[in-house]
Amino acid sequence: MSEAGRRWLSDDVAGLVTMHGKEAVIGPVLAEGAGISLFRAPDVDTDAFGTFSREVERPGTALDAARAKIRAGFSASPATRIMVASEGAFGPHPAIPLLPFGDELVLLVDRETGLELTGRHVGPETNFAHRLALDVETALDFSRQCGFPGHGVIVLGVRGEAPAPDLFCDKTLEDEKALASATARAIALTGAAFLETDMRSHRNPTRQESIRRAAQDLVRRLHSPCPTCTRPGFDRIRRIPGLPCADCGTPTEVTTAWVMGCEGCGLEETRRIAGEPWADPGACPSCNP
Repeated sequence: MSEAGRRWLSDDVAGLVTMHGKEAVIGPVLAEGAGISLFRAPDVDTDAFGTFSREVERPGTALDAARAKIRAGFSASPATRIMVASEGAFGPHPAIPLLPFGDELVLLVDRETGLELTGRHVGPETNFAHRLALDVETALDFSRQCGFPGHGVIVLGVRGEAPAPDLFCDKTLEDEKALASATARAIALTGAAFLETDMRSHRNPTRQESIRRAAQDLVRRLHSPCPTCTRPGFDRIRRIPGLPCADCGTPTEVTTAWVMGCEGCGLEETRRIAGEPWADPGACPSCNP
C-alpha cells in the first residue's frame, strides 16, 4: 500500500465481526493485499442483525447491517481501532428475474481516522435457490441440485406457501437422512416444507468465493488514493453513456467515460475509456430500434 494510503489506517490489526467463519476467507486477502492482520471480534451475535432463514428480519440495507455489526464489534473490543464486517443480499436478477443474483459487500471502518470503505462483488455467481416440497423425494432432488451436503440446505415450515421459520426451522442438516427426516417433520406439522440454500458463509462455498472477491475489491480501493486529499477509495461513481454508432454516429447507451469521485473531499474527475471510439450498430437506437 502507498504511504498516502497507509496514513489513513491507524493500525495493521483489525477485528472481523462474524459468527460464520468469514475470517478464513477475508483474512488472507487483507493480509496479502493490505498488510492487515485479522482477528475475530469476540462476543458479537451477528444473527441479531438479521438471518437469511428469516427468524430475524434485517432492518434496512446490507450496508446498514454491516455498519451495525461494526458498531457492535467496537463495543465488544474497545481497544480495536479498525473493524471489518461482511453482509450479503440475494434475490432475482434485476433484469432477468429467473436468474439468481448476489450482492456481497465487505466494509472496513477505522474509527481513529474516520475512514469507511466498502468492497463489493455483484453478479449471478450464487447458488441461491428455494423450493416448496410436498414430499421427501422432491426435497432430496432439490438438495442434490444445490450440491448438498457440501452446500448447506435449510428446511422451514410453510404458511400459505410462504416460509414460516416460526413453525419449523432446521439449519443443522449434514446428510440426506437428516434432511429427509426434517422434511417429513415439516410436512407433518405445516402441510409442506420450504427448502432453500443455506446462505451462511460457513455452509456455502459458492458464497465464500463472492466474499473473497468483495474483499479483493476492498483491497483495490485501499490502493486507490484521491489525487487531492489522498483518502483511499477514489473510484467510479457514475458512467457517462453516449459512444457514437459506427454506422450513423447516433449516441448510444454504450459507456464513453466514467466519473471518478472521492467520498472524502468530493473531488470528481471524468476519465474517458480508451479503445474503440465507435459503438457497434447493434447497440444503436437508430440502426437497431
